[in-house]
Amino acid sequence: MLGKIFGIICIVSVFFGIACGNTGQLGSAVIDGASSAVTLTLALLGMMCLWSGILNVLKEAGAIKKLTVLMTPILKFFFPDAYKSGVGSEEIAANVAANLLGVGNAATPLALSAMKKLQLQNPTPEIASRDMITLAVLNTSSVSLIPSTVITLLRSSGSENPFDIIIPIWITSFTCAAMALILCRALGSATRVRTIRSKDYKSLKTQARQ
Repeated sequence: MLGKIFGIICIVSVFFGIACGNTGQLGSAVIDGASSAVTLTLALLGMMCLWSGILNVLKEAGAIKKLTVLMTPILKFFFPDAYKSGVGSEEIAANVAANLLGVGNAATPLALSAMKKLQLQNPTPEIASRDMITLAVLNTSSVSLIPSTVITLLRSSGSENPFDIIIPIWITSFTCAAMALILCRALGSATRVRTIRSKDYKSLKTQARQ
């Protein structure tokens, strides 16, 4: 879907560029954009490789397991099923750690691994479990202590003070993550109660028919 949207934007841009007689500027923008995209990709690739390597070193050194223990009191509340079964808890903690470092690209494989393990424990495979939904929401609104990707983008764009965004990002990301987790927890509990009541109602209805 996203590819179709970008395709339509490109087609519309080319059409209006030709219609307005700006074909020369359009051609220059395409060439400059392609060159900038390669430079930006290499910059992001370097940052992603750096933090991915750091995360792998931490994992091999056992730091991820220690981090899992430290984060257990908090994550256990928001991921009760995963921590009760012990399946996917380490991947969830590693994913949260990667997001805290602001390395969303490095956190994605960890989130996918956690999702696969959570799916194995999912009693209804066709419907995402509460923990799976919470993990997906937390990945889109996670707290970022070191927004390395955004800092890299700003630096690549010529910003002289790319680190000035850190405090605003702390405030906004913490607020978003807190609200997202609270809503997931509240709505998950409400849905669970409604499901239990629905099952009880169906059971009573079946007994009445018998």
